[in-house]
Amino acid sequence: MATSDQFLNELVTWEQDLPSLSWDDFVVEAQQGKIALFSVDMINGFCHEGPLASPRIKGIIPAVVAAFQGAHALGVRNFVLAQDCHTPDSVEFAAFPPHCQAGTSEAGTIPELAQLPFANLYTIVEKNSLNAFHGTSLGQWLEEHRDLSRAVVVGNCTDLCVYQMAMHLRLYANAHNLPLRVIVPENAVQTYDTPIEVAKQIGAMPHDGDFLHLSFLYHMRLNGIEVVREIKG
Repeated sequence: MATSDQFLNELVTWEQDLPSLSWDDFVVEAQQGKIALFSVDMINGFCHEGPLASPRIKGIIPAVVAAFQGAHALGVRNFVLAQDCHTPDSVEFAAFPPHCQAGTSEAGTIPELAQLPFANLYTIVEKNSLNAFHGTSLGQWLEEHRDLSRAVVVGNCTDLCVYQMAMHLRLYANAHNLPLRVIVPENAVQTYDTPIEVAKQIGAMPHDGDFLHLSFLYHMRLNGIEVVREIKG
């Protein structure tokens, strides 16, 4: 137990000491079209309405919007929005309540992003799985953009779809020996929280948002993903 406590303290210290980056560091690559911003599940069903909407996830909207604006101002034009768009019979509903079904407002991009003046640049990838590369055209998109040098990942949830996105990008680059830097700004990702007491009442598994957010950020870092405090404008 003492060793575990020591490690948890180290995790907290690691998070407190995260470095920050600046969009200005990416100027040349942006002008060459070698930067992509991947947004994961920034849709109404996780931010504004429905059974899986979370105030923690809603809270990162300003940081996500700022990331889009900072990237676009720099010259980034590759914006990929991977978004839940479930079929009514989705088998994922055995693990999570029915959510973000095709044709509902829950599956729509949050207005904070949809109303940005460059929304016409978005490549929206509808997914029926935690991993946006399964059963979608995103794998083909990635093959067509093998010259990317940086991929920035924002959205939710840190331990679920963000983790799947960042890890897939990192492992794809590893497998093909591509010099792709995968970057996750901590202020623009988040996960939900279900306290033990609440979980018992509703018959769900508890989900400590603080612990899982931190531990999955750390696990991404262990796998070569760059976790930073933020990317400043």
